[in-house]
Amino acid sequence: MSRPGRFAGVGVGPGDPELITLKAARLIARADVVAYHAARGKESNARRIAAELIPGSVVEERLTYPVTTGTTDHPGGYAGAIAEFYEKSAGRLAAHLDAGRDVVLLAEGDPLFYGSYMYMHDRLSARYDTEIVAGVPAFLAAAATVASPLVRQTDVLTVLPGTLPEPELARRLADTDGAIIMKLGRTFPAVRRALAAAGRLEQALYVERASMPEERWLPVADVDEARVPYFSLVVVTGDSRNGRRSREPDEGPVTASASSGADRRASAELLVVGIGPGPDAWQTPEVSAALAEVDHVVGYAPYLARVPQRPGLTRHASGNTVEVDRARCALDLALSGERVAVVSGGDAGVFGMAAAVFEAAEDPAYADVAVRVLPGLSAVQAVAARAGAPVGADFAVLSLSDRLKPWAVVERRLRAVAEADLVLAVYNPASRSRTEQVAVAREVLLEHRSPETVVVVGRDVGRAEESLTVTTLGELDPDSIDMKCLLIVGASATRVSPAGVWTPRYVR
Repeated sequence: MSRPGRFAGVGVGPGDPELITLKAARLIARADVVAYHAARGKESNARRIAAELIPGSVVEERLTYPVTTGTTDHPGGYAGAIAEFYEKSAGRLAAHLDAGRDVVLLAEGDPLFYGSYMYMHDRLSARYDTEIVAGVPAFLAAAATVASPLVRQTDVLTVLPGTLPEPELARRLADTDGAIIMKLGRTFPAVRRALAAAGRLEQALYVERASMPEERWLPVADVDEARVPYFSLVVVTGDSRNGRRSREPDEGPVTASASSGADRRASAELLVVGIGPGPDAWQTPEVSAALAEVDHVVGYAPYLARVPQRPGLTRHASGNTVEVDRARCALDLALSGERVAVVSGGDAGVFGMAAAVFEAAEDPAYADVAVRVLPGLSAVQAVAARAGAPVGADFAVLSLSDRLKPWAVVERRLRAVAEADLVLAVYNPASRSRTEQVAVAREVLLEHRSPETVVVVGRDVGRAEESLTVTTLGELDPDSIDMKCLLIVGASATRVSPAGVWTPRYVR
């Protein structure tokens, strides 16, 4: 029995045959079978690029898509039709490989960059000796066409599909230095609106058929949106942010512009807003209105991701353990006369950014900045509402995090709450680096509470992965608790009824 053939995914670049690598050319010339994908009724672009390298004696396998963007009567819809196509295509190539023939599958650009090769790789690489030959991606050819560096030094380059929801696309464009937007065509009008919302439209360049004879490029603002082909993309260079790059929290005070004199400083104000624990519907109208008016938003990156991008809005994202630095960044912006909001999840005053802002604002340098806090729906309210009314009577709120206070203080407060027979809402019960505290907290509470004490565990409440578990203190599994959880530990009077978990307002 002959050995199985070798399978190779070969990138042939974006269009110019001279951009095919020497290695790719050698494998194509030696192949027994050359395969390529093609749309129904159209020439394969990959084959056209490599045409002069394909031996006349080679077996060609044209893998024709049953559907691209049109409708299909397949019972599984578009996804079902494409999945079936890939299975059948893999079967055709496997038959050649089993017969000992070496198969080269041509891929436009690079085989592993938004290409169909990867679906054959998923199905065949575990069964056959497989090699991948990198190719020049279309976006690099496009960057060469516009002759402008994509990114410099520590700039960040983001590659985005134009099929993203428009608000998400706008947010990501605002958050990066350089960007490439692929998959245009019918998505182009939304892409252009997203670029405008992110303040990047003026510098965005549209490149069509990069490296091909028909290549052309022009500003995105000048493109006829009715004539945008598949072989096109948008280049937004990091240089387009020169002079308006978002400051990092440690960059020092912002220098006020000439137009922001004493009058603007005298009326300086910093908003601190709570955007709620999850759904947009849980954000208050007051907060939404405030966010629609400011020019800068400052916050932890995942929270800023929930703020819609719009023209004129600059985002200042930072990590999760630099709250005071983040507050100083916002105060500096406000002091210079900018309209600024610090964004906090849930309610900014409940283990949120409000306290950090007031801590930073004690510096006399910020004496002219008024701080105004706008309330938001807190996580404990959201979890309690899902469960029923567990905080219907006296309750306490405590964080198990010992990052800003010693664990001995946490234990002392746990005992005080347990002895007082208060309902207890527990924030930050665990994290990747804190896995023991929730187990210790459970043991401390059991010193004063019955094992039958009701416990509500809310995870990702308000989000798609939401779950709510009602258990007891004795049955609570600490290993099941993670950083996405909030716990409500009932008092002795808390009960579970058919209607839900609730704590009576009265004491008998």
